[in-house]
Amino acid sequence: MTQPEKRKRVPVHGVLLLDKPVGMSSTQALAKAKWLLNAQKAGHTGTLDPFATGLLPLCFGEATKFAQDLLDADKTYETVVHLGIKTSTGDTEGEVLERRPVDVTLTQIESILEKFRGPISQMPPMHSALKRDGKPLYEYARAGITLERETRDVLIHKLELLAYDAPMLRLRVACSKGTYIRVLGEDIGAALGCGAHLSALRRTEIGALGISNTLTLDQLAEYPDAERNSCLQPVDSLLSSFPALVLDDALANRFRQGQRIALDRAGVAAPCESGRVRVYDAQSVLLGTAKIVESTVLAPERLMASIASH
Repeated sequence: MTQPEKRKRVPVHGVLLLDKPVGMSSTQALAKAKWLLNAQKAGHTGTLDPFATGLLPLCFGEATKFAQDLLDADKTYETVVHLGIKTSTGDTEGEVLERRPVDVTLTQIESILEKFRGPISQMPPMHSALKRDGKPLYEYARAGITLERETRDVLIHKLELLAYDAPMLRLRVACSKGTYIRVLGEDIGAALGCGAHLSALRRTEIGALGISNTLTLDQLAEYPDAERNSCLQPVDSLLSSFPALVLDDALANRFRQGQRIALDRAGVAAPCESGRVRVYDAQSVLLGTAKIVESTVLAPERLMASIASH
């Protein structure tokens, strides 16, 4: 019996804004999308826990070069904190460790939430992907081992109370990278004196990207094979927060070769005094990212390959 012939993977360039379903890991979601698009190269921009849903940008081809920019971006979540029950993982996947009565008022909740706005310190949970000696912490946790961890400083830009129907507390959180929403929920429960865990978590924003433009895997699968690439956002959708700079053909060729360019000598106005920019040629084709140095020098950073179609 002959084996079915494997599909030959093809170059695909762009960003899929996926609405990840509950119960699926980020790696599983990436593998499914990569198969549906028949793509050669893909990566995701920071994981969502299996129990979490929402915005998971998947990068294909040349877009993988810029995935780090989303890892560093601020994020927004909506979450349901279940007061009165503490679990081993801080979410619905763990074992119940403790149950306490919930007798808190809206006034008490608002007072406690105020303490978690702005800069705070968090202890990374044992059930996390942080690595120690090459192994993620969750592997130690599953083996019943608890390791010492150092607290990390994070920033809670916004912490909004959306609804309270005891014992469920619904919140919207806008935060810096590295923030653990599970830990935030547990810490709020501890401050209220009743303990808590997350019963739902949904990511709605990463940087300038939002949930409104997402697709589910089922929706992607409904497209004919030849039309699925039309679901991808262009590579520069990852870079929309950077100022844009356009180079003429001669300067664009120098940029493609990785050469630094003195913008003042070339008669090109820098879009900012310092920081990162996205660079285009005169035909509005993305060339890559660069840094503005000393107000006028354009230093290439990550370059697009000429084969990229986005």
